[in-house]
Amino acid sequence: MFEHVTDDIEKLIVRFPGGMGEVNCYLIKGESGYTVIDTGTYANESIDLWETVLESGVLVEKVVLTHTHQDHIGLARWFQESIGVPVFTSKLGYMEMLKARNFKNKKEKLDSLIKRHGGTGIPKRLDNDAFIYDFEPDGFFEENDNIQLGNDFYEVIWVPGHAPDQYIFYQRDKKILIVGDHILKDISPVIGLWLGEESNLLKEYYDSLEKMTQFPAVIALPGHGPEITNLEARVQDIKDKHDYRLEQILEHITDQGKTANELSKEIYASLNMSVFISPFMATLTRLIYLESLGEIHRVEKNGLICFSR
Repeated sequence: MFEHVTDDIEKLIVRFPGGMGEVNCYLIKGESGYTVIDTGTYANESIDLWETVLESGVLVEKVVLTHTHQDHIGLARWFQESIGVPVFTSKLGYMEMLKARNFKNKKEKLDSLIKRHGGTGIPKRLDNDAFIYDFEPDGFFEENDNIQLGNDFYEVIWVPGHAPDQYIFYQRDKKILIVGDHILKDISPVIGLWLGEESNLLKEYYDSLEKMTQFPAVIALPGHGPEITNLEARVQDIKDKHDYRLEQILEHITDQGKTANELSKEIYASLNMSVFISPFMATLTRLIYLESLGEIHRVEKNGLICFSR
């Protein structure tokens, strides 16, 4: 079931239907059992796998969450209530997602945001998953803390962009970096306004990528896909791809203006936009970033927001 990463770290790939289809969960060995990093989404397939792991004799000491997206927090409540394992999350994640818990309002705002930018609203496949957030964590961490994961202490670093509450963990002596969804090896993390409120997330993400120069790593452990052994090169590659997409958007924008939805359909023409919302989100956050640089501006036409040069 496990993939060996280091002497103290095992990787468990938890697979489930929908979304990314799988997530990397890391088990870090400690004196009293393993620290589990992220859980997988709430699905029968995920629960079955974790039950098999636990029945094999693996002891879990605690669960620590890199951020509160569904595929990372999905089974946290299950671990806490069904298995009796304490769960730790960031104070920011608690305030943003768990404590607020006004998911109807958040989905209404997201639906309104998508429609204002030319889309048809929230895709039907986005199910109501509010129940996974309905629990109280057993403890919290925040930036500049040192958190014990297994037998080692890791520095806590805040890297907003992919998620407002995305945190990564750095073991300075061993040069191990647990990066969640901040950096992935084969794909660029989606930068999306999932809370339904406009902000310059791509600017935040660029700033967070710059932080990586402070944390040289022999290996980086992402939330999806293979491990990263040349972090500096991967960070630069992600920057270059965002820069390329920004140029693409500028090439497609006309003086008459286009909505984010129109531009995403042109740029990601090979994807079924009724199924994939991520390209729309990626396009919108890039438009907001270009707007902040003064490269483009918005005009509202009949309730729709259009961007032009």
